[in-house]
Amino acid sequence: MKVLVTGAAGFIGGQLCHALWKRGDTVIGIDNFSYGNLDNLHFDDHDFAADVLRMDIRDREELPALFEREHFDVVYNIAGIAPLPDCQSDPVEAVSVNTMGLVNLLELCRRTGVKHLVQASTNAMYENETEFPTVEDKFNPPTLIYPNTKYCGEQFCRSFADTYNMNVTCLRFANVYGPHIDCLRKQPPFVGYMIRELYYDRVPEFHSDGNQRRDYIYVDDLIDLALRVTDRKGFDAVNVSSNTNYSVRELYAIACRLMHKDIEAKYWDTAHYWAKYPELYGGAYGIRPEILDHEVNKYSLCDNAHAKELYGWQPQVSIEEGLARVIEAECAMLAARDAAAAKE
Repeated sequence: MKVLVTGAAGFIGGQLCHALWKRGDTVIGIDNFSYGNLDNLHFDDHDFAADVLRMDIRDREELPALFEREHFDVVYNIAGIAPLPDCQSDPVEAVSVNTMGLVNLLELCRRTGVKHLVQASTNAMYENETEFPTVEDKFNPPTLIYPNTKYCGEQFCRSFADTYNMNVTCLRFANVYGPHIDCLRKQPPFVGYMIRELYYDRVPEFHSDGNQRRDYIYVDDLIDLALRVTDRKGFDAVNVSSNTNYSVRELYAIACRLMHKDIEAKYWDTAHYWAKYPELYGGAYGIRPEILDHEVNKYSLCDNAHAKELYGWQPQVSIEEGLARVIEAECAMLAARDAAAAKE
C-alpha cells in the first residue's frame, strides 16, 4: 500500500511512519515543522528524514500535485495544532489548520480516489461530559477552541463519507504517551514534563491538588488500532483509550519509583498555570476563570468497547511498562542533547 502521513515529524506521526514501513508499505510523510522535529524521524533501522516533505496540509498547489502523482491508498492526517493555549490564543490559525486543513485533505482524497482517510481526533471533545466512561455516540458538545476544531472536523468527515460514499475513520485519542514524546516545548505533555524535571533533579510544578484523573494510551497501542481501521467501510468514530485513568499523584509516584527519585512535587493553584498565558485574558472579553479551572481539573475516562468489538483491538501496554519505556528513551535523549551542547 502507498500511504501518506501528515504531521509525520511529530511524536505520533513519526512512529506511525515507522510502523507502516515495517509492515512493508510505501510511506510518504509531510510536515510543515511548526511543531515537528527531525529527531522524531530517526530510528535504529531506518531514517525517515528523506521521506518527509516540508509541506502544509492547507497547501493548494504542491499538495494536490502530490496526490495526483502518488495515488495514495490511505491517508493518515496526524497534523494539527494541539496545545490548548496555542489554540485559544490564535483561534483563526487553529481552525485553519485543524479544520480547514482536514477539509482540504478530504477533498483531495475524494478527487484522487483515496480508499481511506484516518483522522487524528481527540477525547478532549468530551470536556463537558458528566457520565463516564464516555462513549462515541452520546456526549455534550465541547466549549474550547481545540476540541471544537476536532469536533467540527469530524462533522466534515461524516459529510464526505455520507455524501460521496467515502471511507473515513476518526480516532479520538486519549492522552498519548511513549518514546519521542515532546518534553522540550513551552507546554510539554504532562508525562514528558514530569520525566524531564525528574531527570534534572528539579522540583516539578503541578496544578490543583494532583487528584485529577485522565486516561492514557501508549503510542504503540494507538498505532495498532490505527492500522486495523482502514478496512472499515463508511464513517466511524472510535475512542482510542485504555478505559483506565490515573491521577497526577499516581503517575508521579510511579515515575519517581522507576527513576529512583525522592523529590516532592509542588502543587499550585490552577490560576498559577494560566498566568503563563496572559494573552488569554487580553481584549475586551477575557476567558472565564471557571473555564480554565475546569480544564485543569477535568476528569476523563473513555470507553473502548467499540474498538474491541469492531476491530478486535486490545491495549497491550500497562501504564508501568509504558512509563518505563518513555523514561528510558527520554533520559537517553536528554543525555545525548546535553553531551552535544557541552561540546559546542
